[in-house]
Amino acid sequence: MANAMSLESSVLRRYANDQLLPLAKLVLEPAFQPIVELATGRVFGYETLMRGHERLGFDTPLDLLDSAEDAEQLLGIEQMLASRALAKFATLPDFAHNTLFINLDARLIRKGQQVIDKLVMHLRKAGIPPSSICFELSERFDNTSAPEFAALITKMRKSGFKLAIDDFGVGHGEIKLLCDFPLDYLKIDRHFIAGVDTSSRKRHLVRNIVNIAHVLGIRVIAEGVETEAEFLSCREFGVDLVQGWFIARPTTFTSELQPAFPHLADLGRGRRSSQSLDEILIRKQIEMLPTVYENESIDTVFELFRANPRQAFFPVLNANGEPRGIISEYHLKEYIYRPFGRDLLKNKIYERSISHFVEGAPIVGLDANAERLMNIFANMDGSDCVILTENMRYAGVVSAASLIKVINEKQLKVAQDQNPLTGLPGNRAIRDFMQEVGRDDDQTRFFCYCDFDHFKPFNDHYGFQMGDHAICLFAALMKRYFFSEGDFLGHVGGDDFFIGLTDWTREELSEILERLLSDFHVDVAELYSAEDRAAGRIRGHDRGGNERDFALLRCSIGVLELPQGLLLDDVGGISSAIAQVKAKAKDGDTGLVFSCFGDNA
Repeated sequence: MANAMSLESSVLRRYANDQLLPLAKLVLEPAFQPIVELATGRVFGYETLMRGHERLGFDTPLDLLDSAEDAEQLLGIEQMLASRALAKFATLPDFAHNTLFINLDARLIRKGQQVIDKLVMHLRKAGIPPSSICFELSERFDNTSAPEFAALITKMRKSGFKLAIDDFGVGHGEIKLLCDFPLDYLKIDRHFIAGVDTSSRKRHLVRNIVNIAHVLGIRVIAEGVETEAEFLSCREFGVDLVQGWFIARPTTFTSELQPAFPHLADLGRGRRSSQSLDEILIRKQIEMLPTVYENESIDTVFELFRANPRQAFFPVLNANGEPRGIISEYHLKEYIYRPFGRDLLKNKIYERSISHFVEGAPIVGLDANAERLMNIFANMDGSDCVILTENMRYAGVVSAASLIKVINEKQLKVAQDQNPLTGLPGNRAIRDFMQEVGRDDDQTRFFCYCDFDHFKPFNDHYGFQMGDHAICLFAALMKRYFFSEGDFLGHVGGDDFFIGLTDWTREELSEILERLLSDFHVDVAELYSAEDRAAGRIRGHDRGGNERDFALLRCSIGVLELPQGLLLDDVGGISSAIAQVKAKAKDGDTGLVFSCFGDNA
C-alpha cells in the first residue's frame, strides 16, 4: 500500500510539474497564524502560510516551491498566493490595525520589481496601506548575494512596506542584514525558543538577541512558542511579539480567527499589578513630540519644523501608528536653503519622500528600566532620542538629558529609602530586588529574612540606644560576610533585615549564615551586664504585658531558595513564602531554616 501511494504521488508530481500553476490555483489556499502582542494578548497580525500542497503530491510547501522554481512557475504561484492572502486579509474586521506577514522567496529577488508592482496594485484595490504588509526575508537562501537585493529593499521601503528577518539564527547572513539594511522585525527561529525555559544557553542567546534588536530599533518576534513556560520566558526577555501553537494554530477559516487572547496578558502576571519606580519616573520625562506619517507629503515636515523652530527632529510613524525612526532637520537643510530645493523634493522624477529621510532610532517598550535606556544611548553614537512604545504603538520620546534626570531622581528616591541608622536600602529596594531576581532564572537564588529574638525586652531593659547598638552590630556583621557583587543587603526596619544572594550553593550559604549567627550571639552578649550575661537571661515584659524571663538576644534566619529554572514575578507570593520560613526559623532550635519555594514541608 505504501509503495502504491508513493508511486501515485510521484506520478502526480510529474504531471503537476507540467501544469503546476493551473493546478495550484485549484487547490492552494492561504492559512493565517496569529502573531500576538506579548504584553497584552492582542493580535498584532498574521503570517500567511501555504495549505493544500499535499493534494499536489508534495510533502511540504518548500518541496512545491522548489519544483515551481525548476518549472519556472515560482513567480506565478507566489503572486497567486499573495493575492489570495490579501483578499482574505481584507475581509477581516480589524485589518486596518493589523499586519500581514508574507514570505519573500529569495529566488524572486531578481523579479522583485514585478512582485512589488503587482502587490501595490492589489493593495490599492483593497484599500490596504503598504505599512500593513511585512515581507519576511527567508534565511533559507542568502538574500544579500543577489545584486538586485539592495535596490529591492530601497524600493520596498519607499513604497511603505515593512521588513522582517525570518528564521533568525539558522540561515544565511542575518548579521549582515541587521548591519546594512533598515528592518522592522526579527523573528527568532523556533530552534532557540524550544525549551528556552530550561536551557541557560538559549536564555542567554535570546536575551542578547532581543537587546541587540532593540538598540537597532527592531522589534522581536518569537516563532514556534508551544508552552506556557516558553511564553513566560519570552516575556521576561523583552520579546515583543509571539506566534506558535500555544497561542493558535494556522487556520484557513477566517471565522476561527479572534482579535485578542486576553488570558495571555494575565499569565504569571503578579508584577503588573503596579508600575516599577523606573516606569513611573520615565513617564514623567516622556516628551510627546508631534509625529509625521511616512506616507504624508514632504510639505508636512516643512510645516512641522516651521511651527517648532527649536525642534531638530520628529518621530516618523507608519500608517499603523508604529514608529519607523526619526526625520531630522539636518538632512533636509540642503533642500530647505537651496534655491528651488523644496520644488526638487516634490518633483516626481527626483522622488524624495519622507521615507527617504528616515533615520533609525532605538525603539523600546515603556517597561524598560532607566539603566537599560542609558546603555542604549551609550551604544548608539549620535542618537537624538529613544522612541518609547506602549503596546507596540508610539508613546513618546526621551532624550539623554531626560534620562539623566530620571537616574538622578531614582538615586534620590533610593537614598530616601535607605535606613538612616544602618545606611542599608529599605523596603522599596528590597521589593525591587526580589522582583528582578525572581525573574532571572539562570541560577539559584536565596532570600534570607533575619529577625532578632527577644529584642523588645532587651530594648526596654537597656534603652533604645543600646538597642540601636545591637542593630548596628548585626548590620556590620552582614557587611563583613556578604560583600561580593550581586550580594544584596537590606534593612526592613527595626530588628528585621534582608539578605539576597545569587551564585551561591546551599552548603556555602549555610556555613556562612551559621558563622554570622554565632558571631552575633557572642558579640551581642557583651552588651548585657555581667550579671545578666552570667544568668543567660533577663526579666522583662512580653508584648501582652506579662512579666517573665527572656533568653539573651539571638537572630533567626529563614532562607527561601528559588531553584534555577524557576521564574517568579509575583513578589506577593515570594513574600508570603519568606514569612512562612521565617516563622519556622524562630520556632527552631538553631534559628536557621532553609526552604525551597513551593515545598510544603
